[in-house]
Amino acid sequence: MKVLKDPQSGSAAGVTASRNRFGQYERTRAIPVNPASAAQGTVRNWLSVNSAAWRAITANQRAGWSGLGLMMTRSDSLGQNYTLQGNQAYASVNNIRSACTLAVTADAPGVATPVGLLTTTITSTGGTLSIAYTATPLSAAHYLMIFASPQRSAGRSFEGDFRLIAVTAAAAASPHNLLAAYSAKFGAPVVGNKIFFNLVVATLGFEGGPFIQSHIVIA
Repeated sequence: MKVLKDPQSGSAAGVTASRNRFGQYERTRAIPVNPASAAQGTVRNWLSVNSAAWRAITANQRAGWSGLGLMMTRSDSLGQNYTLQGNQAYASVNNIRSACTLAVTADAPGVATPVGLLTTTITSTGGTLSIAYTATPLSAAHYLMIFASPQRSAGRSFEGDFRLIAVTAAAAASPHNLLAAYSAKFGAPVVGNKIFFNLVVATLGFEGGPFIQSHIVIA
């Protein structure tokens, strides 16, 4: 239900407050789904391992991560910007490195800005699901992290449920065949359904901006 009041975010007494492009709204609080999937377990393991590793690094190393965190800006659910604490910067960088099959680093790296995609083309003809992109191949030490949504009706125009489906090899050339990975997560694509994609280029533990596309599956 849309409301006119000061911006709020969070839950209290069974009511959750948040906002979307139409403004502030409130809804009945829902208990989050906990599917206990293999992918969820992998991410939780990264968080657990990195939290334990943070406690084991030196004070000087923590100071380096604290300095890095001040250069890493995020936006909260109310659209307000904030910087990361040292342990948050450590977890962010090393979670991305883990997703890209890179070794965890104890020392804070210099900030790296990924070279983003220029164009993408999604194809689902003839029982395939692939993503072509430019520039190709990706720059050295750059990975494409592919997040996708469950299958939706063709009329849907907004998506908020993106899950990591695949990560390419470093400097991978276009296109990337996504059919097997997507089908294993959400089932084989069904003709007429819409799939949303969030394509993120990562390098050395840092992510670029989201490149969001949608595609209606055709025969």
